[in-house]
Amino acid sequence: MSTTATRVIVTDKPARRLYRRRRPEYNNRPQQRARARRETLAGYGFLIPWLVGFFGLTLVPMVYSLYLSFTKYNLFAAPKWIGLDNYVRLFTNDPNFVQSVWITLIYVFIGTPISLAAALAVAMLLNYRDRGAGFFRSAFYAPSLIGASVSVAIVWRAMFSTDGPVDAALNSIGIHLGGWIGNPAMVLPMMILLHVWQFGSTMVIFLAGLKQVPKELYEAAEMDGAGAWRRFTAVTIPMLSPVMFFNLLLGLVGAFQVFASAYIISNGTGGPAGMTNFLTVYLYKRGFSDGQMGYAAAIAWVLLVVVALIAFILFRTQRSWVHYAGDDR
Repeated sequence: MSTTATRVIVTDKPARRLYRRRRPEYNNRPQQRARARRETLAGYGFLIPWLVGFFGLTLVPMVYSLYLSFTKYNLFAAPKWIGLDNYVRLFTNDPNFVQSVWITLIYVFIGTPISLAAALAVAMLLNYRDRGAGFFRSAFYAPSLIGASVSVAIVWRAMFSTDGPVDAALNSIGIHLGGWIGNPAMVLPMMILLHVWQFGSTMVIFLAGLKQVPKELYEAAEMDGAGAWRRFTAVTIPMLSPVMFFNLLLGLVGAFQVFASAYIISNGTGGPAGMTNFLTVYLYKRGFSDGQMGYAAAIAWVLLVVVALIAFILFRTQRSWVHYAGDDR
């Protein structure tokens, strides 16, 4: 080995040590690791209330309700394991449950699209109006804040009862329905109308989405000779598709959870003729009125599976109709 090579090898390690001494990050690594540990512990400390709530109020009760769905339980005796008997009874020997499913599906898949359409229409009107827009936004948003309250359900019941204001107005123009509350053919449309009336929050989200659509796209479409309908279908709908997906998902999930208004309007009976006996109302009646908590837990899990399946289908199909900025489609 040559002298030059020997010198390089001999002097290489001290030079490397000297270089490390001069770089402050090598000297501060223990302090940095200690600071990172403290920050991590602080983060977990702030997460503790959420973790306690998630495990104590959500996850553990869900797992326990899943166990109860396989038992016979009435709150006063220990749960008795019966396997799949509750689920078999639901689908083979409970016509009230089947009716409840159909009524809920009609309410969800008719009321939600109408509510979305109404919200989008009002949002587009407000988008082209600057004067008084704040007042109208507040006026249309207010029903969504109080729509699910007990007081509104009581008022709604009084309005659509026999000889109520709605019945009197219809009688004055020659339409005699005899009140919507006690009419099995009209009580479900009335519930859908109440659902549509609460479109305020959806409207605000649509309005925020419309504000983000570039005006240059409308100007370019207009220069190409596109009319109002063509601009709506070729510009507004594609640009609003992520907002539509968001509102559709939340609207469907929220519609499946309807309870307070149906319970108050029907006086907790689900009538007339079971036409307000939504899944949530039927679940409550079975669990708290009849004391069949195991059976009610099975209904709850069927409802959860249905909602999860619909959400899964929406997420799987969004690629074909939801347009995001930057997509090549």
